[in-house]
Amino acid sequence: MSTDPAPGPGAAVTVNGAARALLGAQPPLTALDWLRGQGLTGAKEGCAEGECGACAVLLAKPGIDAPTEWTAINACLVPAAALAGQEVVTAEGLGTPDALHPVQHEMAVRGGSQCGYCTPGFVCSMAAEYYRPGRASFDHHALSGNLCRCTGYRPIVDAAEALGAPAADDPLAVRTTTAPPPVPQHRVAGWGRPATLDEALSLLAEPGAVAVAGSTDLGVEANLRGSRPGLLVAIDRLDELRGLSVADGVVEIGSALTLSEAERRLEGRIPLLDAVFPQFASRLIRNGATIGGNLGTGSPIGDLPPALLALDADLVMVGRDGERTVPLTDFFTGYRRSVRQPGELIARIRVPLPLATTTAFHKIAKRRFDDISSVAVAFALDIEAGTVRRAAIGLGGVAATPIRATAAERALVGRAWTPDGIAPAATALAEAGTPLDDHRASAAYRTAMLGQALPRLLAETTEGVRS
Repeated sequence: MSTDPAPGPGAAVTVNGAARALLGAQPPLTALDWLRGQGLTGAKEGCAEGECGACAVLLAKPGIDAPTEWTAINACLVPAAALAGQEVVTAEGLGTPDALHPVQHEMAVRGGSQCGYCTPGFVCSMAAEYYRPGRASFDHHALSGNLCRCTGYRPIVDAAEALGAPAADDPLAVRTTTAPPPVPQHRVAGWGRPATLDEALSLLAEPGAVAVAGSTDLGVEANLRGSRPGLLVAIDRLDELRGLSVADGVVEIGSALTLSEAERRLEGRIPLLDAVFPQFASRLIRNGATIGGNLGTGSPIGDLPPALLALDADLVMVGRDGERTVPLTDFFTGYRRSVRQPGELIARIRVPLPLATTTAFHKIAKRRFDDISSVAVAFALDIEAGTVRRAAIGLGGVAATPIRATAAERALVGRAWTPDGIAPAATALAEAGTPLDDHRASAAYRTAMLGQALPRLLAETTEGVRS
């Protein structure tokens, strides 16, 4: 792949059915700002961090249940250069004032638009769900990343539930029956999309190069903190990082699969991850965020690391010198630091089988959905004849890194699964980590939540209590 920063092939994007040149669209220009610069001002910037959904647009992505699936993403986070060779539909492309799209029609007749600022984003998220293959009813989680500041949710939900199936000749429905073209190589100043993993590793050897997939973390850093990496290397479409297999006593998950893709392709094989996915940010974020990215940032408050720690996961790292396997328990070395070497990528996540028989994920946050954890606790236990035979507990939000609660695990193994039996382990769990006071929670609150985690799990598994 050439390192010449001149625009390469594929430096155009199809927007609402028409090709538009992407010349000059280089980081830090976002997809949102580029679209608005094209006169498509329906999408708005509300938060610049992927929490409000006012910027939502539709992206044609390779599908799981259809050749193409229209996927709602946050345009405020995605670099404009990432759109090269792809197909985007904005709210303006769904319908016209004289011929409203069914989603727009239902929003209008049911009073789903008040001030109107958030409406185009809602419409795009609703349209993605409208075209979801096999949809029998409207999944309300499709709107979990869209906020209405006028509190007009009831008519919006009414509009969503009134939607029927797309007409057979609906152009966007017809489009899902054929696969999208491969995303081409593309290089401009500050951006490179390689065609292969080897090319990606070569680009990552350049000074200032940073890997980017869904940009759900890097986009926030760029928008709110002014981060300007020297070169963003797009790895989200590399086939080598997008596999998923179950064989030889292990589940392997490609690091560049989005959380939405991983959830659907796993098909319930890992119940602990099924407990995490619905609580991880919002559908809009999960449509872009990748498992490798969530681990690679080294954040102590990510939701996946505690679960993967409890699952005894390993990471397969890849660099120009080949692959190596690192237990996740050894991966994090400090606040947002890890053993990952410069130019190295997380290639796959390996979860050993068989899985623990009792698993749970407790996320303590100010909101049930679309929020950052104050405390996250993941359990993977084997309980036989009322006694704990094996225990793994992953924690987030209580130390500089995600950690295993090893003292609590030791105190739990061999003990009866009863209030008295778990008491020493509950005490040890309350003492785990080094909780701090911050704007999300106090150290005392975090400690209290840790102390309640095991009694809560006991109640859930023995009394049928569900949160």
